[in-house]
Amino acid sequence: MTLCSGLIERSVKGGLIVVGALNLGGSVEMIANPVAVAELAVEKGATTLLMPISARKQLLICRTRWRRKSASSFYADSKDAFLKALVE
Repeated sequence: MTLCSGLIERSVKGGLIVVGALNLGGSVEMIANPVAVAELAVEKGATTLLMPISARKQLLICRTRWRRKSASSFYADSKDAFLKALVE
């Protein structure tokens, strides 16, 4: 993200944590325990959490304190994640 944002001379949002990995085919891999990842991100000071759309159902079901402290957003692929990470 940082390299790409530097190339186009635009900033990435402050307090943003992007979670997820791409496999060799280019698709986004699922996160094993997105609720634990979200709780850890808030403990470390994240204000915005960007996760794969596959984690959405688990995060929306969970009612924990991290949902009040940070905003969550979801992405479908790497391009979508990059666009959502940039400052508008």
